[in-house]
Parts: sequence; C-alpha cells; structure tokens
Amino acid sequence: MKTVEEHCADVLALLRVGPRVEVPLAEALGLVLAEDLRSEVALPPFDNSAMDGYAVRRKDVAEPPTVLPVADDIPAGRTNVAALKAGTAHRIMTGAPLPPGADAIVPVERTDGGTDVVRIDVTPDVHAHIRWTGEDIARDAVALPAGAILDAAQLGLAAAIGRAVLPVHRRPRVVVLSTGTELVEPGLPLEPGQIYESNGIMLAAAAQAAGAQARRVRFVTDDVAEFRAAIEAATVNADLLLTSGGVSAGAYEVVKDAFTGAGVTFAKVAMQPGMPQGFGYAGGIPVITLPGNPVSAFVSFEAFVRPLIRKALGHRALTRPVVRAVLADSARSPAGKRQFQRGRYADGMVHLVGGPPSHLLASLAMSDCLVVIPEDVTELEAGAEVDVWKLR
Repeated sequence: MKTVEEHCADVLALLRVGPRVEVPLAEALGLVLAEDLRSEVALPPFDNSAMDGYAVRRKDVAEPPTVLPVADDIPAGRTNVAALKAGTAHRIMTGAPLPPGADAIVPVERTDGGTDVVRIDVTPDVHAHIRWTGEDIARDAVALPAGAILDAAQLGLAAAIGRAVLPVHRRPRVVVLSTGTELVEPGLPLEPGQIYESNGIMLAAAAQAAGAQARRVRFVTDDVAEFRAAIEAATVNADLLLTSGGVSAGAYEVVKDAFTGAGVTFAKVAMQPGMPQGFGYAGGIPVITLPGNPVSAFVSFEAFVRPLIRKALGHRALTRPVVRAVLADSARSPAGKRQFQRGRYADGMVHLVGGPPSHLLASLAMSDCLVVIPEDVTELEAGAEVDVWKLR
C-alpha cells in the first residue's frame, strides 16, 4: 500500500498554481494575490485630524485657558481649506484636512465646544492628534505582497488605496460527481435499498470552502456508458473532476471500470478510512476518485483534495493547522494504517466522537477535528498525546 504522503505527492502533481486573473474587490475574498500590490496613493492621502475638535497653533494656546474666535468650520470631505490665521481656531471633524498653519488638534472634550468663540483648557502636545500624509503607506510602496491571502482587512486596505480590481490566482473549477444506482436526491421518497445522496453536496461544499469554484453534477447510476457520457459533458472548462464511489474491489465499481487503463491509477493507501483511492487524467482533465462511504470521502478530501485546491490558489500553507492534544479516551487502530478518528477539541484536550467506521456521518457532523493515530500505533490510553487536524 502507498503511504498517505506518497499519495498526497501524486495528487499535488495534478495541478499547478492557477493562472493570474483580475477580479473585482467584492469577488476576491479568500483568494491569493498573484503579484505585489503597490499603492497608487499615500495613506493618509493628506494631513488630517484624528479627532473631532479644534485646529490650533500651539503658541496661541500656551497659557490655558485660552479663548479664541472660531474662524472656520472644517467637516470631513472639505476640499478647499483656508489657512489658519494667528490667534484663531478652526473647528474640525475627524478625517477633515488639516488647515495650513495648524500644528495641533485639541479634542472637543478639552474645550467648551463653542462654535463662534471657543475656550481651550489645555496646551496640546506638538502635532497632537494629527494624521500625516503617508504615515500608514507611502505612495508607490508595496501595500500587500504577492502571496497575501485576501481576507477582510486586506480587502479593506486594497479599497483604501483605490484598487477596484485585484490580480489573483484564479479559483480552480471543480466538478463533483457521485455514483451509485442506490442514490436518491434528497427530498424524494426512498424505496427499499435506496439512500439519499450526500457526498455530492458535502464534497462540493468542502471544495467551495477551500476556495474552489465547485459545480455538482447529478449523480449517475452504476453504468459505465452513462458515467462516461456524464463526465464528458460535465468537464468542459473544468480544472478537476472529483468523483466519489465506485472505486472498491467489488462488482459494479463504475468509476474503476470506466477509468482503468484510461489514464487513472487506482491504489490502496495505508489509511483508515479512505483506503481505495485513484488519481490521474481522463480526457486531459485531472481526476481524483474518492471512496463512496461519506466519512471516507470527507477524510480523503481533507488529506488529498483540499491541499491540491490550496496549491492551485497559490497558498503556501496547504494543510489544516495541526496541534498536539491530550486524548480524553482510549483508542484502538489497525496496524500499518494511519487512522483518522473524529473528535472535539478544547483547551488542549480532544474527545473522540463516535467510532472509526466510515459510515458514521452524524459523528462527523458533530466533530470539529480529526484525530491522527500513526501507522505504528495500535492502542492509545487516555492521557496520550496525539496530533489533531483542526477543521474549524
């Protein structure tokens, strides 16, 4: 059997980093910058007030309390600001341009708040409460480096420097296809021997959460001709085909039957759940085939598909955060296989949720991490330390 690392390396070779595209700010959340983002303006773009208050010359308020006439009112957004004359004050709002001649701002709380004449009760520090041009970012400086992940703060900065579109790595376009004659669309009545199809919804959601553009194709029956027709129609303009089911050793394994000898390699990986895996190319499209049991499909996605999607997006960190935790329960694991059990992590301790069987989807839904038990470990007592993949 292949190791988890060997299979992950094979899967990661299927895609390169996605091409550079430009997308609007509103569509860039979670994407990765493809090149340095330089600021076309300074931040702040002009000297301005950091407080609501009064712009003054310090020498005019050197002996408080001082009473000065209010010569002008400067709201934020004002574009024509007169110079401050000696012996006067300008009432000014936060973000409003600093009038020429002023060298400090007195907060309104340190005055009587007058509009025609103001009493100022303090002598401010030099340059108090002034935001200087370029104090945050100089013009033409790198605001965000290539490789930066565009979360809320990064998008706010991009907007602040006036960038309406951003150069990013394109989201990989993933087609998700489930197989199985026994599958029924949720919401329809079940006949004996049928189950509701869940892998397609789950894997498409996982791909989207990882940053891909995912499209779910309605599942197909265990018919090779129907399967081939479905993928031919579905994978136009796709970057990756992701299938679930039909890869085990039994009869009616439609994915295995359709892809064997056609560019896809099938192998057993030393892991539980998720031993039967496949990867390769079909019709020039990268293909990853996952097992059909829902927990097996999910764990396989986390181990192999999510890192590939993140690679295509340009991320440097491909895997989930891993922490060491104290196991609250005892556990057993098969020799020679890396086991992934479901768990809940808090305050350095992890509790197992449900058992290891790959059909226990409810316990997966109640979990927030995967507990990793190495291949050479068959038993763990409560209190042992384990690696934990944090899912949330």
